[in-house]
Amino acid sequence: MGKLSAEAIVERALEIGDDEGLDTVTIRRLATDLGVTPMALYWHFKNKEQLLIGMADHLIAGFQVGPGDGRPWLDQLRDLVEGLVRTLRKHPCAKNVLEQIDQTEVPRFLAVWDLALGLAREGGFGVEESCLITKYILQSAIAIADAPVHFRAGCTPEQASEMLRVKRVGLESLPADRYPNLVGMAAPMVGDLDPGFYDSFGVELILSGIAALAGSRT
Repeated sequence: MGKLSAEAIVERALEIGDDEGLDTVTIRRLATDLGVTPMALYWHFKNKEQLLIGMADHLIAGFQVGPGDGRPWLDQLRDLVEGLVRTLRKHPCAKNVLEQIDQTEVPRFLAVWDLALGLAREGGFGVEESCLITKYILQSAIAIADAPVHFRAGCTPEQASEMLRVKRVGLESLPADRYPNLVGMAAPMVGDLDPGFYDSFGVELILSGIAALAGSRT
């Protein structure tokens, strides 16, 4: 085989994480799958933490961050959140990867964050407010991408469907006199929603709050 690249390593690591769960991603497993010795991987990633950072950076590789394009700051911020959701959605293990690393060590994540900070400042928010706003929206984008209405890492669509069914039945079995709303709305509560509606409503909920807060300053 040709020279082993860091990109080939993280791509295979993400494939394993998506299909079998992040716990199954090990240096030894990767070396076996790629037909090399573990030492060949250590040349690129000295430990599992560095591998996870490489995986996180690759996750966001498809998200193009560019300079401002002259449109209103809120429109650009909406595009940023929606684009990040779409990018992370491609990998079911994305949320687990990003939760296990220091996100400030991921160059591409920093680029997204820096752009979000600039847009918040353009919207009239102070430094501290901009920091909090961007933390909330980036973590919200990660959570939306990992929503239970979508395929979950480590299980087949059939298994995911069964998990949702069990959760729904559990809620429907609660005492209706004590929890009437949970029982009546059991299906959407466990994630039986249209994915498009889930995403658009979540993004709009976040952005409308930011817009309202910005409007109160004018």
